[in-house]
Amino acid sequence: MSREPTFENALAFAGDLIRIPSMSGEEGEVAARLREEMRVLGFDRVEVDGLGSVAGVVKGRGDAPPVMLSCHLDVVAEGAHEEWEHPPFCGDVVDGHLHGRGAMDIKGPMALQVYAAAALANRAPGDVIVGQVVYEERGGWGMEHLVRSGLVNPAAVIIGESTYGDIALGHRGRAQLEVVIRGLASHASAPDRARNALDLLPGVLTGVTALARRQESDPVLGPASLAPTDVRVRPESPNVIPDEVIVVLDWRILPTDTEASLIGRVKDAIAEVLPDVPAGYAIECRLASERQTSYTGRSADRNLLTPGFLMEPDHAVVTAAAGAVGRRGAPDTAARCRPWTFATDGGWTCGVFGIPTIGFAPGEERYAHTNRERLDVEEARWAFSRYPSLILAVQEAAAKKS
Repeated sequence: MSREPTFENALAFAGDLIRIPSMSGEEGEVAARLREEMRVLGFDRVEVDGLGSVAGVVKGRGDAPPVMLSCHLDVVAEGAHEEWEHPPFCGDVVDGHLHGRGAMDIKGPMALQVYAAAALANRAPGDVIVGQVVYEERGGWGMEHLVRSGLVNPAAVIIGESTYGDIALGHRGRAQLEVVIRGLASHASAPDRARNALDLLPGVLTGVTALARRQESDPVLGPASLAPTDVRVRPESPNVIPDEVIVVLDWRILPTDTEASLIGRVKDAIAEVLPDVPAGYAIECRLASERQTSYTGRSADRNLLTPGFLMEPDHAVVTAAAGAVGRRGAPDTAARCRPWTFATDGGWTCGVFGIPTIGFAPGEERYAHTNRERLDVEEARWAFSRYPSLILAVQEAAAKKS
């Protein structure tokens, strides 16, 4: 049994993927469906790494280095179903749009990548890898593991996060930090016995607010941004004076930022307001982490940090991609190059591993992670038609660089 790599079949496959819920750590069923489709389409090799990410290969002629197309298998939670205009796991095409969780982030673009690679069988000068990874939505464990494993070794990467047809050349990263204030708990009826951790909260927030106002900026990516997003009190009982308060910070960082530099700047900012922490109290600044478990059963404590990256606008891969894609309605005009507003696995492939990385996919960023998620079918059709030229141009550019 085989299947033709047409847009109509790709769209049907996207609907199938949307109908399979796949939160981070629960991607097993959608990974199995993806492997099945790759085999039916005639991929030369389909493998799964230890975390459950899927890597399929369409072999080239051996005249150029491999290029990897990549999306992710996981999606964010759908929320209340009644708040959706169309059911979140319907995968239906209505009024010219594909609807559902993952329509544009990222199962619609994933289907296009799989079919675009299949369409290049016996045509591409180099191997076309399709690497669809787990755990992107929780910091990128899947991509980090896939590249470190050596299962893939691309000379360039094309990320399928939505760009509305533009070429994305980077983004800010994201770090989640925690400021932990510690004191001494007691019954609320005897506050004199306590060191109320909430007492130092105003000073901590004042320091963080001051730091947020003096963020560095990049000419392309724009300024970093810092915001406190949550305050957790422990114990949570309303009749207990808490001995621990955790202030959660969301920091959209620049590619030059490191874990050590971020923690140091928060410490310094708080010290400007609270130079002498009162006796019986302590303040700790740390990168947030969480225990993550893959659907294959592997577990690890993972820091919640997604690196940023930025490709030079005149890099050969960027200019080749922009020229090959063109603009919808103006094919002879190079595509616009710009950064994403959100973070992607490109922070790992390029920011950490140094692999030239760009983004291209249909879809509007404003629909990501919303209950209105959708993908314009005609825009997707156009993007699908541009993928072969894009892949071949990136391979040619990578071959000249190697």
